[in-house]
Amino acid sequence: MYVIGLQELNSRLSSFLIDLAFSDPWTILFTNSLAPLGYVKITSIRMQGVLLLVFVKCSHLPYIRDLETNYTRTGLFGYWGNKGGVAVRLSVYGHLICLLNCHLPAHIENTSQRLDSFERILELQQFTGSRAQTILEHDLVFWFGDLNFRIADHGLHFIRETISKKCYHLLWDKDQLNRAKKTEPMLNGFLEGELRFTPTYKFNLASTEYDMSGKKRKPAWTDRILWRLKKCPEAGGSEPPTSDPKKAISVILNTYDSQMQYGISDHKPVVGNFSLEFEKLIAQPLVELQPVGEWRPGHDATISYRTLEEYPSSTWDWIGLFKVGFRCHTDYVTYLWVKDDELMVNDDVYQVYLNGEEVPSSGGEFVLCYYSSNMETIVGVSCPFQVKFFHDQCSLDPKNQGFVHGLREIIQEQG
Repeated sequence: MYVIGLQELNSRLSSFLIDLAFSDPWTILFTNSLAPLGYVKITSIRMQGVLLLVFVKCSHLPYIRDLETNYTRTGLFGYWGNKGGVAVRLSVYGHLICLLNCHLPAHIENTSQRLDSFERILELQQFTGSRAQTILEHDLVFWFGDLNFRIADHGLHFIRETISKKCYHLLWDKDQLNRAKKTEPMLNGFLEGELRFTPTYKFNLASTEYDMSGKKRKPAWTDRILWRLKKCPEAGGSEPPTSDPKKAISVILNTYDSQMQYGISDHKPVVGNFSLEFEKLIAQPLVELQPVGEWRPGHDATISYRTLEEYPSSTWDWIGLFKVGFRCHTDYVTYLWVKDDELMVNDDVYQVYLNGEEVPSSGGEFVLCYYSSNMETIVGVSCPFQVKFFHDQCSLDPKNQGFVHGLREIIQEQG
């Protein structure tokens, strides 16, 4: 998975309205970069300058469920979205995960405002379903963004000298977020990798040099990635266990670092690479589908599929034909409504037919995806398969040999 959180996008009204009507440039950039690698954008949410994008490998799509997005404004007493948080909730192989991208109040003296804003986000962001209605009820929470916590007490000269010597550990105790984790109950359980990279704020644009303007901003680790696992009740407690300990998620932080090569902002982006280990509570997709026989342009094609008993089908379900490397669920070549031409071939297997004119004449490698209208997500993906090129059919089909020969003569006559 790729989870990308951005802050301070261009949120002027004209730009924001254009981005609402069309994909914003950042979404286009990341989508076009990740699609050739097999990643599909499953959802996104934007609140003015705050954007959250989630991409997963195509093979995982049928096991991503319960997608839901939410946001909370905290700017101007909750009336403006220049500050606040956007969240995506999703179930990954049966485990509920919440991804929270925040942009909290700035300036070194506003620690209490940052904590108040985070507490407001935790209280106001609600989700449907009984398993996890609030952020902290999820099995796993990733909290990240421009959290704007600063380094307290130390002076500008000492901080810069410490950074130049890469003695980052001398600053950890003065980091406002590290301090708050020891005293604020709402931060209990949040973990973070060691800050062994250069503080990410505040830099001159297109430079690796810290800001030398008259504002004299002290460098700080404003941009952070934290995570929190839901705790199971302790042995001997009054509450019964909510889950089997064997089914818990294990989080491994592989790398946590800043990306100094980027200079389009006065912040340096931060990347965390994680491995998640867990038992697959969902091992079978809700819909299994596959192409039947050989697919050729101009010939009607058959699609076979079956659904699990618990699948909530709808008359608005559809099956799309996608090129391998597609970008999102709307990036189909063609589609058909499942219920329009559905035919049962035995007790639990159905077939639908795609008009031969809809089969791409260019050929290539494709997959079929079943989109659930009720669940608003892809719930089934076929294995990749080939559609034959049109010119291959002409050369291989004996009935077309005369046509091919005549076409060659015309080309030769016209030079």
